[in-house]
Amino acid sequence: MSIRRLMAMSAAALLLVASPALRPAQAQDKTVTLKMSSWVPPAHPLNPALVAWAADITKESGGTIKAILFPSEQLGKAMDHYDMARDGIADLAYVNPGYQPGRFPIVAAGELPFLVANAKGGSAAFDEWYRPYAAKEMADTHFCFAFLLDPEAFHSRHKILLPTDIKGDKVRPGDATQGAFVTLLGGTNVQSSAPEAREVLERGVANTIIFPWGSLSLFGIDKVLKYDMDAPMFTTTFVWAMNKAKYESLSPAQRTVIDHHCTSEWAEKVASPWADFEHGGRAKIAAESGHDVYTLTPDQIAAWRKAAEPLVAQWASKVPNADKVLSDLKADLKKHDALAE
Repeated sequence: MSIRRLMAMSAAALLLVASPALRPAQAQDKTVTLKMSSWVPPAHPLNPALVAWAADITKESGGTIKAILFPSEQLGKAMDHYDMARDGIADLAYVNPGYQPGRFPIVAAGELPFLVANAKGGSAAFDEWYRPYAAKEMADTHFCFAFLLDPEAFHSRHKILLPTDIKGDKVRPGDATQGAFVTLLGGTNVQSSAPEAREVLERGVANTIIFPWGSLSLFGIDKVLKYDMDAPMFTTTFVWAMNKAKYESLSPAQRTVIDHHCTSEWAEKVASPWADFEHGGRAKIAAESGHDVYTLTPDQIAAWRKAAEPLVAQWASKVPNADKVLSDLKADLKKHDALAE
């Protein structure tokens, strides 16, 4: 082989290695450190999943994107996390849209009763469905992905079997849709974030809570309540939102890495450890002394579904083309074996 040909091949190889357009984020990109905010305590199973998500980004970016997780409301209150992502207080924030009633009406479809059977396939389905809507409804942040909580129901100081049992009760709901349902049934809403819920119940400000199984123990709520309804009545929606300016400040290659991690597949990956934790909590609560874990009869479930019809109509009144929006969500849930039927 001639010296001239060897030189040409070497030059081509150098061009391939050096060209940023031909390879992912590498050493030529400025190293950035992302502040990630989570309002749940360090022991919560969501936090390791978010750390694993960030670690995979660090790996794919060749170490140019790093991240630090701040749990336990260190950067701000749970109810403020969407605005924290918008304003850059956090670069990425764990958002419960239902903490701000009426602000995000489309995503609230995921909160409607007797809709979601499980949070694993449910999270992939929910993200697929919500992604095109997020571009408008959450336009002042960079939407990464959406996911769901494993099904939850009522836990109380008294046994709740029928919708009429909520009348006159003081209930801590998990989101705005649950709160609207409590109001429709004649109950009083007591607003608090999850970290504040036990104190609210201990002080008697609320008698009842809508909560998932594993988190009853994690937040110490199992110590103050006795009766636990076992029914897939509700779920809660969540969004992993990024500050738009931070995303746009990244190099094109770094943005591609972020895009690879803002997908429906990652929504399910991040949600799955938490889903397993919550699902496993039912047996743990049932084994605790003094707890009454009970199921509902078909007639009782039918009564709850009937009572929820005005709630669905109320949601639909706020969303254009609501019938199609909800039908599409149900279709995606069914495709992922996560529709409650």
